[in-house]
Amino acid sequence: MIRLLFFVIIFVIALWVPLYNKVHPTLFGFPFFYWFQMLVVIAASVMIWIVYKVEDKEGADK
Repeated sequence: MIRLLFFVIIFVIALWVPLYNKVHPTLFGFPFFYWFQMLVVIAASVMIWIVYKVEDKEGADK
């Protein structure tokens, strides 16, 4: 169930365009849109890895 919640959170954040549809603030000259999307990809990868590790540990206990 927790993995579904993580995936829904990632999905909603990635598709909620008014959240990141702006230019400022910039980071190293990149508009907010670009670095926010990269941050979402990295955060999603970390969250998926955490879910994998937790579920893998639970599966090894059985």
